[in-house]
Amino acid sequence: MKTAIELRINGERYELLVSPNNTLLEVLREKLGLMGTKRGCDLGACGACTVLLDGEAVLSCLLLAVDAVGKEVTTIEGLSETGELHPLQQAFVERGALQCGFCTPGMILTAEAVLREDPQPTEESIKKKMAGNLCRCTGYKKVIDAMLSVPAPSGKEA
Repeated sequence: MKTAIELRINGERYELLVSPNNTLLEVLREKLGLMGTKRGCDLGACGACTVLLDGEAVLSCLLLAVDAVGKEVTTIEGLSETGELHPLQQAFVERGALQCGFCTPGMILTAEAVLREDPQPTEESIKKKMAGNLCRCTGYKKVIDAMLSVPAPSGKEA
């Protein structure tokens, strides 16, 4: 049995028919073709499927699509509003914080949530808050360097 839902994703409204057990990850990739959100472990252990839900980092493989109704979902495709790279995306490029790219969307969206919560984090706090995002290629030093290089938004300095 399918359920009609309305989702707001990257500022766009979508009316969809979903099964009650469809995860947000399944809807994003299979119904909407938003392939930036990666399917990794499907167990909530790797962070590859991270999206922002009302600005908070969530694992889309563990969240039912119906639980995202009434909330704003941001995927990596919707992070930049200008058509240019978001400052965090640019920092990842400049600092070499990506290699194969599989984990990168989840890393960047988690990093965005971390920096929204604490615009001037310490290296230690970044390590703790990014612990749920796994990477096999870059290690984490370049990710930390990228996050520390992004200037705090105006009005958010500590």
